[in-house]
This record gives sequence, structure tokens and C-alpha cells, in this order.
Amino acid sequence: MAGVRQTPSALTIAGSDSGGGAGVQADLKTFAALGVYGTSALTAITAQNTVAVTAVHEIPADIIRAQIDAVVSDISVDAVKTGMLSSIAIIECVAESLKQYPDVPGLKRLVVDPVMVAKSGDSLLRDDAVGALRDLLLPMAAVVTPNIPEAETLTGLTIVTDDDVRKAAQAIVGLGAASVVIKGGHRDGPATDLYYDGSSLREFTSPRIETVNTHGTGCTFASAVAAGLAKGLTTENAVGRAKEFVTEAIRRSFPIGQGHGPLNHFYKLWPEAH
Repeated sequence: MAGVRQTPSALTIAGSDSGGGAGVQADLKTFAALGVYGTSALTAITAQNTVAVTAVHEIPADIIRAQIDAVVSDISVDAVKTGMLSSIAIIECVAESLKQYPDVPGLKRLVVDPVMVAKSGDSLLRDDAVGALRDLLLPMAAVVTPNIPEAETLTGLTIVTDDDVRKAAQAIVGLGAASVVIKGGHRDGPATDLYYDGSSLREFTSPRIETVNTHGTGCTFASAVAAGLAKGLTTENAVGRAKEFVTEAIRRSFPIGQGHGPLNHFYKLWPEAH
């Protein structure tokens, strides 16, 4: 007779990165590194490395739905993270699938990473799907984790100053998300992320690390937040822990490939790799 699962579990619904630096591969590495059992539902297969995305194959919506059903009906989940959802059909499928299980609390601990562009500059979200992402998934999110360009696309605002970041955060929560953290990696100076939950603002700052090994940073951060939520942390504390994990994983990264290399998710296990 099967026992009751004690280990927290998180589900990533995202695209595959054949280079292993971002997407589902980065998500599962992050879950494992943070002591959370990881499950996955692939939304797309990409031919990708540290330099470019050379091909994308979207998974049919019925197969995406079947993957989510298979995981939730057996293993269940304590948190969910979404990544690359490239089309309206895929976004609709994911939103509908999650709504089918109103009695599973973990599905409400939803981290939405609005993936739009790969580190190489290749588009991962169709232009006509931005509205669906904004209208269908953001209102379901416990937290949304856009970078500056993604926050600009979601809100229609131009973000240059600190005040612009605050206005964008307020606008995203105004779209229905319970909270948002706008990542500051695209701005000059220290890497400062702004968290807003509808009532309070908090900045999380770390020194900027001079490296090209930043492929999968956004995926890793969102997955680390989901891992924290799966383990019972508050959203604000999960964001703070995720910031610390990503900063150290960047600091301890090592060269892979000829472009933007990945983070070192297992820096605690591979100290000699740095």
C-alpha cells in the first residue's frame, strides 16, 4: 500500500531547453537543489543552446492537459510554476486545466513567469498571445515574475526610473495577480528586484555579478519561488530565498558553451566546479 507523500512537490509547466540551461531542465534542477520533488508538463520542445534557439515544436493542447492531469491526479502538487506558453491555445489549455482542480490548494500557489524572449533574443511568445497571458493567467497567479521588458509589455508602460518600476508593479497587481516581483537585471547598478503584494513594497538587492553565465536566470528564480511556496513559505519570504539562491548560483557558475552559459544550480554539491 502506497504511503502518504511527505516531501513537498512542485509542477513546472514550461518548454524544454535541449541545452539544459533554461526551461523545464532548469526548473527541475532548481526544485531538486532546494529539496522539492519536481514534476513537469512540457508545452514545447526547443532546439536550443547557449547561443540561439534554432527550432520550436509546440506540444498539442490535449497532450499538455494529459500531462497536468497525470501529475495532479496521482502525485498532486504543492505549488506550480509556468514558463514558456507560446500560444493562445496553450495558455487557454493551462488555465482551464488548473481550474479543473479547485480542491487542490497547491494549484493556487501559482508562480507565473511571463516568458517572452530567450536570453539569445529569440521570441518564445507570440505577439497575439500576450493578451491571453494577461487576461487568463495573471488573475490566477500568487506571484508574477517579469523582468523589465516583460513588465513593459504586460502594462504598456515605459520603465526607466524607480518610480516607473513601482507603477508597473501596481499595474500588474491591478490586473488581478496577488503579488508581483519585477526583476531588475535589465537596469544599471545593483540587481534590485521590487516585490509588491497590493499593500506593501519591498526591494531585494544583490551586487551585480559580471558574468555571461545568466542563461535560465528567470526560469530558475521563478522555480525557486515555487519551491519556497511548496515548502510553506510566505510569498515574500519565498521571493527573498529565491533571490539568494539565484545570486549564488550565478556567482558559482562555470563556462558551458560559446554564448550565455547556465547557472550552477548544484553549487552546494559541486564546489570544485566553480
